[in-house]
Amino acid sequence: MPLPPLALVTGGARSGKSALAERLVRLGAAPHSYIATAEAWDDEMRDRITRHRQDRGTGWVTVEAPLDLPAALVEARGSVLIDCATLWLTNHMLAGNDPEAETARLLAALAAAPVPVVIVSNEVGWGIVPENALARRFRDAQGRLNQRLAAMADLAVLVVAGLPMVLKGTLPEERA
Repeated sequence: MPLPPLALVTGGARSGKSALAERLVRLGAAPHSYIATAEAWDDEMRDRITRHRQDRGTGWVTVEAPLDLPAALVEARGSVLIDCATLWLTNHMLAGNDPEAETARLLAALAAAPVPVVIVSNEVGWGIVPENALARRFRDAQGRLNQRLAAMADLAVLVVAGLPMVLKGTLPEERA
């Protein structure tokens, strides 16, 4: 079974989302593109980014797109991994951009993407209600973004403790 046009991989922090998403993208056509949305704001984040690159290994084309995912998708070739929608949304909210307008732009770009895309996103709504207004707005915007991504995805997978739970569609078979 080939890589579907759009796959969403969601779950909590350190659930195994990125590892699954990387395996899925490797099933698709080369080149394998990694569109990174993280920004290295501090040493800890720089270390995380370095670990992610090391874990991925060689053979990936990396594109840094902390804000403009639509432009990065227009240029994409092969099979694409976007990691992750959560940091992308965070970047827009911290920049004072309208999350609904940016979400609409992203969804339009995903619908028009010329290649299969696997997008990673965190499920952030299972914790306590955040204490401040910005965190509550973020949680709500992230929940709405995940719902819209899942609605348009051909495959939606929730990863818990490293185990994929298919919510929609069928996981493609890994080649022997």
